This record gives sequence, C-alpha cells and structure tokens, in this order.
Amino acid sequence: MHGVRPRPARWPWITLGFVGVLAIAAGAYQVPAVQRRLDWRLDIGLARVRAVLYPGDVLPTPALGEAARASVTPGSPAPLQPVPLGDPLSTAVPTAESVKLIEPGPSASLPSPAWEKQDWNNCGPATLAMTLRMFGWQGDQYTIAEALKPNRRDKNVRWDEMVYYVQTHAGWLQATFRVGGDIRLLRRILANGLPVIVEKGTDIPDYGWAGHYLLLTGYNDAAQTFTAQDSFVAADQPVVYSMLDVYWQSFNRLFILVYPPEDQAKVQALLGSDADESSNRLHALATAQDETRADPLDAYAWWNLGSNLNYFDRYAEAAAAFDQARTLGLPWRTIWYQFGPYRAYYNVGRYQEVIDLADAALRRTPQLEESLIWRGWARFSLGNRLGAIADFREALAQNPRSTEAHAALLSIGATP
Repeated sequence: MHGVRPRPARWPWITLGFVGVLAIAAGAYQVPAVQRRLDWRLDIGLARVRAVLYPGDVLPTPALGEAARASVTPGSPAPLQPVPLGDPLSTAVPTAESVKLIEPGPSASLPSPAWEKQDWNNCGPATLAMTLRMFGWQGDQYTIAEALKPNRRDKNVRWDEMVYYVQTHAGWLQATFRVGGDIRLLRRILANGLPVIVEKGTDIPDYGWAGHYLLLTGYNDAAQTFTAQDSFVAADQPVVYSMLDVYWQSFNRLFILVYPPEDQAKVQALLGSDADESSNRLHALATAQDETRADPLDAYAWWNLGSNLNYFDRYAEAAAAFDQARTLGLPWRTIWYQFGPYRAYYNVGRYQEVIDLADAALRRTPQLEESLIWRGWARFSLGNRLGAIADFREALAQNPRSTEAHAALLSIGATP
C-alpha cells in the first residue's frame, strides 16, 4: 500500500535471540557449579523420555525356548571383573580361635561419622567415604568417585570396586565382602566394634526401584532396628530388621567390611566358616536353594541362586535360574548393578541373549559400561569384531578408569 512503511521481518531477530540464549546457557553449563546443579535434572529428564519410548518396569523375559537353549555351543569366559589384590581373609593364616568376641547385647552403637549427602548416582562413594572417615581417612565422596567413576552419570559403583579402592587408596586398612549375610551376623559385627556396609534395594517415590548402599553403625533389639548412615536421606536413620532383610535379599545379602589389619583375626572369628570365600558361597547357595523351594515365585531367590551358581562355574544351571527370575519378573534397573545373567548366558553360548538383554538395558540407560562390555564380548564371539570394538570404546568413554574395557580392547588387538 502506498505511503505505508512495511514492517521488518521479525523472525531473524527471534532466531538470533534464541541462538544467543542457547549460547549463554551452553556457556553457563560449562561452569562446574552450574553443571553440578543441572546435570542430574538433565539425566532425569532424559530418563523419562526414554521411559516413554521404551516402556516397561521389568527386565525383558528370556527369548529362547528350551530347544534353542539346548542347541547353543558354550563359549570361553570373557574377562570382566578387575583383578583384585587378593582377599585378605583367604590368604591370612587362621588365628581366629584365640580371639575373644563380645556376645551381642540388647543394643550397640558406634560413633557416627560426619554425614555426607550423596551426589547424583553417588551412594557408593558417599557411603564408603563415611566408612573410611571412621578410621581417620581424610577425603570425601568426590575423592573416591574420581578414582572409580569420573563420569557423574555412571549409575553404579560395584562392591568389588569399593573393596579395591580401600586396598589401593587406603592401604593402612583392609576390606572384603561376603554374601548370604543375616541379621544375627550384622548384630554380631556391630557388637564387636566394626561398621558394616550393606547393599540393598530401595523404592524411591516417582522414580521406582533402585539399588542403594547403607552404612550400619548400631542396632537396638527393643526397637528391632539398625542405625544406618543413609547418604540419600540423613544420618542415624532407623531401619527395621525385617524390612532390611526384605530389601537386602535383592543383592544376595551382600555386605562389605572395612577394618584395620590388627582386627584380621577378629573378622575371621566373626565370620566363622564364611571367612573362606568358597564356603561362604556354598552357604549362600544353600540359602538361595531353600528360598526357591519355600517360595517358587520368589524371583530374587532364583536370581541369587544363579549368582551363586556362577561362582562355581555351573553356568548351565545358573542360566536356567536367571531365566526363571526374569520370567517371574524383576525391576529393570536390576541389571544396572548385577551382571550374573550376562556371565551365565555367555558361558553357555547364548550370545544373542546377552546382546538382547544388553540392548534393552542400554536403550534405557546408555551409560552402563558393564552392559557395553558384555555386549561387546557377545558380538565378538559372533564374529562382529567392529561392533565389539565400538562397544569396548564406548565403555571406556563412559568410564575412562575401566580396566576391563581397556583390557578387552587390547585382548582383541584394538587400540583403546
């Protein structure tokens, strides 16, 4: 129209403004303090998107029928676990007979360490840091995380990694883990002046089931509770005996002991026959067998049965036990923390089952280095060397400290 000045197009300015905001946000995200505050929110947001794309709250059920399972060819074991320095209880000269133990009274309480609230995905390092501070160690959860999980989005620090950290970074102390514990043993350990770490399941509102470490520092029989240093909740939290056992079962009732070398004989005496690792596994195996007979629908009992059978290289039986557990249904995050099915399936030649299970886990959580490593070995065993290299390198990218991923690449002639 004559005499009317046309309005300039606004979209270029809007676009430039949007790009500017993104640039400022990206710059701000590089500031460590800002990144630490936002990272976990981004992680949750991405997890919720993946949950919509890949719905389901349980592990996928086994894909193969009985005939197909019987037709596969077993493979050789794939290296996964880091080589430990050696279990101190298995290499020590037995001296437990001369130790005078305190019989558990109605209660016991150890001095509580300075409580530390865990960072995102950091209950393992936070719990271990609180434990070590009880013995004079100077440091915090970030000291430990830097050595074990430099990627903040790494979902899990394994129990053997925590033991390895003590042996290599707090050398004046000893550490070991055992499975198949019970409430009586926990009380006995605490009564004799030692803290104990347990790994258990937990239900988090608006999040679901997840694994969690607790540091136990006391008990009270009258209240039927342990005193727990809970890095997610608060210090000195009461935990009911029976409820602990329910959630502890989902991790084969695993516990970690940290102690000074002069308490070696005391620890041996406290554990009794379980001081020997093989005897301990036989005990845990018998417990799992009893629980599957008492309740054939107990998925965790079947899972623990498979885990303990793996220890004795009874892979065919272990694979069948894991199949039963998965058929009954377990939380999908179980595979974040325990990798027994991968080991069993791999060692009976069910490579595609390893790949399928790892695919399901990695679709929901791409940072799972153990799933990447097992998928890599399964791909390699099926002739897909390039796929294996890609998985091993991605595992190393997720955790540059991963000795397993590094060793896997070297073992198949690839560079890290």
